[in-house]
Amino acid sequence: MHRCTMKTKKELVMGLLKENTDGLTIIEMAKELKISRNTVPVILAELKGEGVIRIRPVGKAKLHYWRGKQ
Repeated sequence: MHRCTMKTKKELVMGLLKENTDGLTIIEMAKELKISRNTVPVILAELKGEGVIRIRPVGKAKLHYWRGKQ
């Protein structure tokens, strides 16, 4: 497996958020990308720190949206 041909998990999450403009929960992202439910929040925290996503609470869940560079 060559690093240059494989997308990182962060790139996969970013791509998924860009495609799904209605927002996604952590569980939805984990299922879609077939990655650990515990890995997704770590990636989202990094993206939030970069200011490229926004998070909207909906009941107990949180929907995550792509915002892009500010």
